[in-house]
Amino acid sequence: MDPTRTTDRAVPPPGPPLAGAVALVSGAAGGIGAALVDGLLDRGAATVVATDVDPDGLAALVRARPTAGDRLATRVLDVTDRDAVLAAVAAVAERWGPVDVCCANAGTGTLAGVIDGPPAAWQRAWDVNVMGQVNLAAAVLPEMVARGGGGVLLTASAAGLLSLPGDAPYAVTKHASVALAEWLALTHGPQGVAVTALCPLGVDTGMLGADGLATRFVRASGELLAPAAVAAVALDALVRGDLLALPHPEVAAMEAARVADRPAWLARMRTAVARLGG
Repeated sequence: MDPTRTTDRAVPPPGPPLAGAVALVSGAAGGIGAALVDGLLDRGAATVVATDVDPDGLAALVRARPTAGDRLATRVLDVTDRDAVLAAVAAVAERWGPVDVCCANAGTGTLAGVIDGPPAAWQRAWDVNVMGQVNLAAAVLPEMVARGGGGVLLTASAAGLLSLPGDAPYAVTKHASVALAEWLALTHGPQGVAVTALCPLGVDTGMLGADGLATRFVRASGELLAPAAVAAVALDALVRGDLLALPHPEVAAMEAARVADRPAWLARMRTAVARLGG
């Protein structure tokens, strides 16, 4: 018996209203994270706590947004440190109230493979891209579940639905990020918590600065979107309660083609890698 077969289609919980929300964003010093901060402020969040490992980047974020006033706060935070994450979420709750929206956005790439990928690169990708999101979810979910509402946004990647030649740790951990979002949605969705995985293709951020097969592949895969456009799609999806936020709509068809005929999809990917000099 297939436990997923049912005649009733469960409706996902709607996401939290952003107006008046207390929000926390990791990896917020630049790129998609900074754009999420802007999007939350623009949509009326009462407080946005921007976190990052880069204190200078956080200071620059605040200087560039003088009109945010006391609605924008910052905190240096390493999401790989579970105790630090728990302490940060507790501090936010004590000062501004419990977190309504958690954007687990911090991530890292490696441009490493399996043969040439040092264990440290794999561990770092796992710690940031997966455990960083696990740590944040573990910190905010108990209160969200208790009150029956809230939203968790995990920044994954189209690589988590497809793959990314030239960066094995990134591709593998972004698949794990999507799987984590699915698990959280099926486990805590019935408790009123909306969960969304953000899965863009190319985004015009510093992560595309280094040359390599992965960078060339991303640039050849479709339009490079501005972080603001990606953040807008992500927040819209979270408010609707969508599992996936796809700033590049074509990713849905790409994933469907992969599932429908994996050998054909793999052949096309190999051809693309050969053309790009992989």
